[in-house]
Formats: sequence, C-alpha cells, structure tokens
Amino acid sequence: MTISSLKRIKTLQIFTIFLRYLIGSAFVFASIVKIQGLRFTSDSGAGSPINSAWHFFETMYASGLYWKFIGWGQLMAGLILMTQRWSTFGAVLFFPIITNIFIITLSYEFAGTPLITFLMLLANLYLLLWDWNKLKFLFSNNNFDFRDDNPPFSKLNTWAFLGIFYFFLVLIMRFGSEYLVKNGIFNPYNFLFTSFGLAVVIGLILIIYELRRTKRYK
Repeated sequence: MTISSLKRIKTLQIFTIFLRYLIGSAFVFASIVKIQGLRFTSDSGAGSPINSAWHFFETMYASGLYWKFIGWGQLMAGLILMTQRWSTFGAVLFFPIITNIFIITLSYEFAGTPLITFLMLLANLYLLLWDWNKLKFLFSNNNFDFRDDNPPFSKLNTWAFLGIFYFFLVLIMRFGSEYLVKNGIFNPYNFLFTSFGLAVVIGLILIIYELRRTKRYK
C-alpha cells in the first residue's frame, strides 16, 4: 500500500490533522517562556553540577539572545505546522529542533522526558512521510517532480481556521496560567484542562460537521 492510498483513508487524514495541532501547540506553549527571557523554573540552576540538565538550561537562559532565538524558532515551527496550509514547511522546520531536543534529553538526566521527545520525533517523521510526495523532489534529479496528493478533505479551510484558533487558545492558556500562579487565584491546571477540553470539543464538532457536509455533497 502506497502513501497516496493511505492518505485516502479519512481516519488517517483526521489523525494527521490533529497530530499537527498537538505537537505544534506543544512547541508554541514551550516557546513563550523563552521568548519572554525567563527560566523554565523559578529557581536558578547555576549552583547545580556542571554536567546536569539544570546547569545546561541555566547556561542557555543566561545567553539571552540564543534562548530567545530558540523560543522564536519553536513558535514559528509550531504555528506554521498548526496552520495546516503550510504544514509541510512546518514539519521540515520542526524536525531539526525536535531532533536537537531529543538528543539533549538523552545526554542529561531527564527522567521520562526522553520518551516524550522521542514520541514527538516519531510524530514529526510520520508527518514528513505523509508529505513525502511533496518533498521527494529534493532527493530527485528531476527538479519538477512535485506532487500534492493530499485529499480535498484535509485541505479544507476549516482546518486552517481551527489551527489559528488553537494557536491563540494556547497563548491564552500559557499567559492565563502564569497570571493565576502569580495572583494565587486558583489551580492553573484546572484552567489548562478546561481550555484543552474546550479545544477537543470544538475539534470533534468540526470533524462531525465536515464529515456530514462532505458526505452530503458526494
């Protein structure tokens, strides 16, 4: 079975669309603290052993410009991936960043984090394979061997609009949770889970709507 034939399976189309939302939003969420020039945690890692993860992150945080550069790179890769329309470019941008993060988590003591970064790397590889027919011209002598075989359902404007909605929802979740922590209003995790639940519900409603609509006009 070829990639093109697999891409005609509606379930895989929906899975791919929401996989882009998932890993893209993870990058967007993680990027904000770097762009703000803040640490991951409130405590400094300067006093940690030099070969520890916390000392490593303290060094990157202290670099200033490099720390923010990583943040902007994650933000752009995540956003472009979530737009769906430019998701191939987003997956290409995503790959070197998540590969670098995965190697870092292997190089230091991160408990179960390497498993998470490995799964994100696998997800990224899946997305690159999904768009292989659009990328293989890079490895071909025929420079015009470009073919977009994505089905019409996966290219609906609905997914692009939903991606932008998710992007701003992630920003609200990020800044909202920071505000709740600073002001001690209530547990920020309740806020995050509520926002995530809202995103899932809206996504399911749109899936049902688009499936019914496309079926009606077949």
